[in-house]
Amino acid sequence: MRKFALLSIFLICCCSAFAKEAEPKTFLVIFKSKELKNLKLTLHEIETQFAEYFKTKAYSGNSELALLIDIPACEFDECYLGQLLVESSSGIQHKLQDIAFRLFDMTQSQKTLNLFLTAYDQSIQKRKASKTDRASPIP
Repeated sequence: MRKFALLSIFLICCCSAFAKEAEPKTFLVIFKSKELKNLKLTLHEIETQFAEYFKTKAYSGNSELALLIDIPACEFDECYLGQLLVESSSGIQHKLQDIAFRLFDMTQSQKTLNLFLTAYDQSIQKRKASKTDRASPIP
């Protein structure tokens, strides 16, 4: 019985030591300025609502309005983020997915880009290796 208790404590410690923690995620939310005007919302209002809980950065200018949201160690995805509510100055609540033009998970996009770049580099290395094999004559 004593050995069983020690074994179970050891297994619990090992499992917790090797547990993978969730990584922080960055989301990019793009808005259409006309849609925000129709809903009587501003990018600053949306940013202040998310800034209470997450690190945010708003971008506006000649192009579309954008908001970067950094969420620490979570299991969020675009769908879950889109379900969060944004309150307008008139008191009406809207889902983020209803007012946003696009929602992007920048962390996942970065991983996908790295995979494509790695595959591309490997294909170039194979081409170079096959060209050198053809160029060198066999004695």
